[in-house]
Amino acid sequence: MKLKELERPAVQAWSPASQYPVYLATGTSAQQLDASFSTNGTLEIFEIDFRDPSLDLKHKGVLSASSRFYKLIWGNIGDGLLEGSGVIAGGGDNGMLTLYSVAHILSPGKEPVIAQRQKHTGAVRALDFNPFQGNLLASGASDSEIFIWDLNNLNVPRTPGSKSQQPPEDIKALAWNRQVQHILSSAHPSGKAVVWDLRKNEPIIKVSDHSNRMHSSGLAWHPDIATQLVLCSEDDRFPVIQLWDLRFASSPLKVLESHSRGILSVSWSQADAELLLSSAKDNQILCWNLGSNEVVYKLPTQSSWCFDVQWCPRDPPVFSAASFDGWIRLYSVMGRSWEVQQMRQADKISSFFSKGQPLPPLQVPEQGAQASLIPPLKNPPKWLRRPAGVSFAFGGKLVTFGLPSTPAHQMPQPCLRLVFISQVITESELLRRSAELQEALESGNLLNYCQNKIEQTSLQSEKMLWQFLKVTLEEDSRMKFLKLLGYSKDEFQKKTSEHITEEASASSSFFDELVPQNMTPWEIPITEGTLILRERNALCGSRWAQSSWT
Repeated sequence: MKLKELERPAVQAWSPASQYPVYLATGTSAQQLDASFSTNGTLEIFEIDFRDPSLDLKHKGVLSASSRFYKLIWGNIGDGLLEGSGVIAGGGDNGMLTLYSVAHILSPGKEPVIAQRQKHTGAVRALDFNPFQGNLLASGASDSEIFIWDLNNLNVPRTPGSKSQQPPEDIKALAWNRQVQHILSSAHPSGKAVVWDLRKNEPIIKVSDHSNRMHSSGLAWHPDIATQLVLCSEDDRFPVIQLWDLRFASSPLKVLESHSRGILSVSWSQADAELLLSSAKDNQILCWNLGSNEVVYKLPTQSSWCFDVQWCPRDPPVFSAASFDGWIRLYSVMGRSWEVQQMRQADKISSFFSKGQPLPPLQVPEQGAQASLIPPLKNPPKWLRRPAGVSFAFGGKLVTFGLPSTPAHQMPQPCLRLVFISQVITESELLRRSAELQEALESGNLLNYCQNKIEQTSLQSEKMLWQFLKVTLEEDSRMKFLKLLGYSKDEFQKKTSEHITEEASASSSFFDELVPQNMTPWEIPITEGTLILRERNALCGSRWAQSSWT
């Protein structure tokens, strides 16, 4: 996603990560000419405000320079020097190295030029500040010249050693090691990379491709692993990026091949060591995942070559790209369609002309309607990943993960992340009782478990409860339930039989009282009413018989 843009034929330099707000310094490029063919040099500083939805940068300071620039770099110097804003170093023609005070550029009134030194032969194309000692600046130019400058004493620069390259070559890039403060590397057009040890003032190793097809245009050290670096080739016949490990310097560990033409610059993300940016003559800007060796982010084809890409030190997803068409553009790898940004700009313009009435829908020409889709990164980058996490699980389990205690450069690659599962105990008595129950369930010895509970409890109600639970698990539980309730089988049978006998004698005497005393047993008395009913029934029966026969 494009965030900002600036029309300047210039080289660029980001402010250090500790600097806020974020600034971008631009210096008129010595390799470009604008439409006016002006050869004047200008150093400018812009503030980057991502809260502003517009694409413009806020201009904060400007300074006329005596020469145009091949390279700019912004260093952060402590000890109260330069009022804490840092210093900008610019490499120009004829071996000129100029140092500028950022504070004096942002607040005019004092002389912004700290010093100018012309020690080099030819253009100064390579600059880099030491990340451990901010007062040390390495510069490289033609004729294989490398100088180490101490900003506290610029009179006599030192060299890392004798010129190692014969015949002498231009220094295309310089880079201090990100883990070891006295290690410096240089890249040469012949494809070689020389690693210097400033304690010994001599090169300790030279890295080169045996095919002799490399034409080095840039290099970068691994942010975490001290022995690894990348080299890129600007030769159209061999447009590759090589990852080297100095412990095995006979051949590269990896070779990245997705550009179709020579590569002009590389930049390694300090926030995520797996991400590497590259720009090439095929008008493409690619972001590589060095863990999987694949392109995880790709900008659409540009209109011109991009000769410099740089990650923003403070905002990890942001990077800048300076191209030969005279534009510096800021992007984010958390990409999406440009169509969203175009519609937002169109809505903003429409608000000035609506006058309370909605405007008709915008009919975008077909060519302009084709949105350049920029897919986001396939995997979340390191700055979005949780450094640590914790979650509770069932059974008092606690699952945790976090950063390893071993330094990153000592970890094996790929780095294995450990997940720890621990038992959290807050109520030891409850846990003990739970363990006893679990053991009884697994062994099936529930009778003993209930008996122990009966013996351990002091409350009569709980004792009775465990006794009932125990009975349910025993054989002949029905009879034992009766006994537990206070009944005896023999007494129960005795009382039942006595009750049945009493009931039988009581019912017999009841029926005996119903029989008249002057009648013999089983004799049915006949009264006058009974005779009348018998006669009536006989008559009814004879009539029914006659009707049935007739």
